[in-house]
Amino acid sequence: MKGTEARLARIRGRAVPRNHNARTIAALASNPGCARRAILDAAGVDKQRIAAFTGFPAPFGQSRFALARGNAFEAQLKAEGAAQLLALLREQLNLPIPKAHYDDLTEVGGNTSPELRHARTKSLLLGIARNTGDNGTMFDHPLLRLEVGGRYAYLEPDLIAFRVEGKFSVVEVKSFPVIDGQADGEKVAAAAIQSAVYVLALRDLLGDPGAVHHETILVCPENFSSRPVAAKLDVRKQLAVLCRQLSRLARIDDLLGLLPPGLTFDLDPDDAGVPRREPADLAGAIRTVGARYAPECLNTCEMCFFCRDEARDDTARLGKSTREELGGIEHIAAVLGFARGTGAPDPALAEAAVTLRAAARLRADVLGEAV
Repeated sequence: MKGTEARLARIRGRAVPRNHNARTIAALASNPGCARRAILDAAGVDKQRIAAFTGFPAPFGQSRFALARGNAFEAQLKAEGAAQLLALLREQLNLPIPKAHYDDLTEVGGNTSPELRHARTKSLLLGIARNTGDNGTMFDHPLLRLEVGGRYAYLEPDLIAFRVEGKFSVVEVKSFPVIDGQADGEKVAAAAIQSAVYVLALRDLLGDPGAVHHETILVCPENFSSRPVAAKLDVRKQLAVLCRQLSRLARIDDLLGLLPPGLTFDLDPDDAGVPRREPADLAGAIRTVGARYAPECLNTCEMCFFCRDEARDDTARLGKSTREELGGIEHIAAVLGFARGTGAPDPALAEAAVTLRAAARLRADVLGEAV
């Protein structure tokens, strides 16, 4: 095991590693300044478990009922070589595909090795890309790869990629319903950014951004039935944001160099699997890795309540826009002190302090109260 991998394995401890997926990459890219999330995800740490162990559980993840419904809907679409999905795409999206070849890339000759599956995916997709015709080949669960923080993460998307009119398209299957032509806006937005992750990884694999369409196809059940309905999602905006944020991520090797050599988040389980480590000790270890909390973390990260409690005096807790408007003042107590004229700012914050004092006077005039 190489130095970086050995270091990450020590940080993870004896727990089974959690792999990156489109959700984790999208969440990481939404807050690229958070070294804590970058390290935890790179090491494959079970963030939900360690957050709960330190007393800050977060309600993340789907229910077993939702997972079972989603798996059943996907299996229905992909039965008999994805015949139902192909018919849906032809009828509703006017795709000129009379028939399509179907490749299941879940394994290669019974081998599920990520390296082998990725190599097979790359070989097949590049072979199709060199073909000038539109043969309607579909790929189930192709294994893609994307560089995140200087290391490659394998992505096993829950999608089918196919090629028509010279471009590959990405199909994203979701189990949330479309009721009377409308779907939950937040869920559609999450599906769009996840689709953008797959588009970016597919473009990287092919080495040609123009070979993958910027419109992805979202397939969901209609109303309260299992009848599928499809719609196009234009993910150009999400792609631009994703590329910009991923480019800002610090390299994992650089972040590891800032951490104590013996750092680990291992829970030290006994033979029965019961953790023996003190929660306070684990919390202290977590705090050695810097975090960048923002209210948006409540929707994207399992460590959100831990980091929110840690940031209770930070202006970051008020939101990114508020923190930026405060001119770089990091602590709420300092903001209040400057507004009341009791703080002595350093020269770099003098202008912000004057502005805060003026705002406090205006507020007092409006409310008719003394500050």
